[in-house]
Amino acid sequence: MKYKVIFILLLRSIFWKYYHLNQLFKDQLSREVLINEKLTKRIISLVPSQTELLFDLGLDKEVVGITKFCIHPKGKVAQKEKVGGTKNLNIEKIHSLNPTLIIANKEENEKEQIEELEKHFTVWISDVTDLQSALEMISAVGKMTGKEKEAEELNHKIGEKFSAFSAPLRLKKAAYFIWQKPMMVAGNKTFINDMLQRCGFQNCFQNLNGHYPEISAAQLQQANPEVILLSSEPFPFQEKHMEAFSKICPQAKIVLVDGELFSWYGSRLLQAPSYFEKLAESLRP
Repeated sequence: MKYKVIFILLLRSIFWKYYHLNQLFKDQLSREVLINEKLTKRIISLVPSQTELLFDLGLDKEVVGITKFCIHPKGKVAQKEKVGGTKNLNIEKIHSLNPTLIIANKEENEKEQIEELEKHFTVWISDVTDLQSALEMISAVGKMTGKEKEAEELNHKIGEKFSAFSAPLRLKKAAYFIWQKPMMVAGNKTFINDMLQRCGFQNCFQNLNGHYPEISAAQLQQANPEVILLSSEPFPFQEKHMEAFSKICPQAKIVLVDGELFSWYGSRLLQAPSYFEKLAESLRP
């Protein structure tokens, strides 16, 4: 009887320590992810905007792996191991880094590769479609990594900046291009679409199926946008590409825009409102 009691007490102690150190977090796909806050010391980020966020939260040492597209902050990402592209991960490389936490994204990463990683590692997946879900992502990452205070301070600053910026009363009809051949635009239920509205634009193609639908020159002409926005990423639009769009829609104002400030949903959001304000000002008559 004595040994039975000792055994039960020992089991209770083990379980208490286990549940004390491990917490259930829900990711943005409503999946329950068990994370040991004490052991989130080897993080791999598979999304550029979330990589920048991790560094800005002060997790320089904890980040052990990033993608080749993670370019900010420039002075720090150069020192980190690269694990391939966002949609072409080097699974073997990831295994060699032995991460305790992988932070991914529903849209930017391939489902099959993430499912493979989940068999071996803890994977938390974000799903960001607007400013609110971006702030929720930042808050969640802060809680998971022991940087809750820093994350909340960051969210407060972002919220203040967006509250201080007010878009023009009349929304200009706009088409936001992410790719040239084939022509692809930002559609509905995308983070870019939410940023467009906050910036003062009405997305001409928000009613098409798909997040980034392909369109034809005839569709663009029929949509008759007042403004055509050519993003710097993922396709690097430049001035030499503007003429082709001008021939399709000669009445439209064609503008090269910073894709990072329309599509990055981490700490770079701090810079977005001031950029949007300048862009809106430049388009006023």
